[in-house]
Amino acid sequence: MTTLIPNDSSLSVDIADLTYAWPGHKPLLNNCCLQVPKGQFWMLLGANGSGKSTLLKLMSGLLDCPPEAKIRLDKPVGFVFQNPDRQLVMPTVGADVAFGLASENLTQAETKTRVEKALDAVGLLHLIRRPIYALSGGQKHRVAIAGALARHCRLMLLDEPTALLDPDSQIELVEQLRGLVDRTKIAALWITHRLEELNWADRAVLLADGAIAASDRPEIIRDQLEQIPSIPSSLA
Repeated sequence: MTTLIPNDSSLSVDIADLTYAWPGHKPLLNNCCLQVPKGQFWMLLGANGSGKSTLLKLMSGLLDCPPEAKIRLDKPVGFVFQNPDRQLVMPTVGADVAFGLASENLTQAETKTRVEKALDAVGLLHLIRRPIYALSGGQKHRVAIAGALARHCRLMLLDEPTALLDPDSQIELVEQLRGLVDRTKIAALWITHRLEELNWADRAVLLADGAIAASDRPEIIRDQLEQIPSIPSSLA
């Protein structure tokens, strides 16, 4: 089950004994354990089918967590899809960020303040009235991140957010999130196949055979993976 992590804990993520399988299939995650400290930017790597996206979806509640699993998180949790078009539902930037606040019973002034502060944090306040369709892919991701910031999310989960971006937009987005983590002290867990993105991480985690195979400084994980002849610069 998924529960709220205590306020006095140094962790944003505390997962133990997480096993998950699709009906009729062998476990995709097998006794997976993971701890991510508050205020750090971690990256999660692994081969296709290793369970990376499944792990994030279990953490975010997009998939039902097995009752025997222990998942404690620093909530609220924000989730950013690989394709931001799957989660941006309103016609303009400001309206989309405000949409996620509808259940909080805020006044109009409070909502406006939250939206503007979140967009300012991701460098998009000047685009508050811009139609969503007129944004670049990187800008759409930043709107999704702003939506999570407006809800005061303490943990950000990002499922390969740069997979569909050009190299310049890729670097811009990872730098943006690195800055947000440093300024706001949120925690972030970012799935990537691009080893160059590890330059911005505090730590890298390798998922293999449904469990954490390695967790170390990014440069050590990168060096280990670059020694695999068939994977010179990515895990794709």
